[in-house]
Amino acid sequence: MDSEIEELRNEILLCKKCELAKIRKHVIFGEGNINADVLFVGEAPGRDEDIQGRPFVGKSGQLLDKILNACGFTRNEHVFISNIVKCRPPGNRLPTSYETLVCMPWLLKQIEIINPKILVLLGATALKNMAGEGYKITRDHGIWLDWQNRLAMPVFHPAALLRDPSLKRDTWEDFKKIYFKYCELVNPQHYSPYILNKHRDQ
Repeated sequence: MDSEIEELRNEILLCKKCELAKIRKHVIFGEGNINADVLFVGEAPGRDEDIQGRPFVGKSGQLLDKILNACGFTRNEHVFISNIVKCRPPGNRLPTSYETLVCMPWLLKQIEIINPKILVLLGATALKNMAGEGYKITRDHGIWLDWQNRLAMPVFHPAALLRDPSLKRDTWEDFKKIYFKYCELVNPQHYSPYILNKHRDQ
């Protein structure tokens, strides 16, 4: 699988299928364990990501890392992080429908190769592009979805938590569900001191 993911990486890094290729500094392939059982899907790279060539390295990424740590997860061991769109839209605007159309096949190929048991959809853009326009993050976060025979959990994007800290409580409850599902499907011995065992019935 290493050669397969490297071949895909090389293809993605050379991609020029939309206008974002003309203004990007880096293509953000993604980051993490290529054998991960949990794959996070974000929206698109921002300024910091475009500069550094890594996903979720700005303030949103720092918050995501704190949440992952609280669940006993690390980028290197437990998760892979990717985006709907691999290049930064100017001004951090939402990706256009055309940009998502031409870029989504890259993400779908990543999912196929990595073959995670759990998908975590970060925010409205990831939710709508993966599950459909009928879904709303404010209503459907924390609900397990069936995405092509995989479990998918929509959660608020970390950027939304920075804008509205009141969303943190709901988000933590959602991530506890992800934690317990990971324990159920992948590793019953997985442990985080931040999550009490008495909640294992969630």
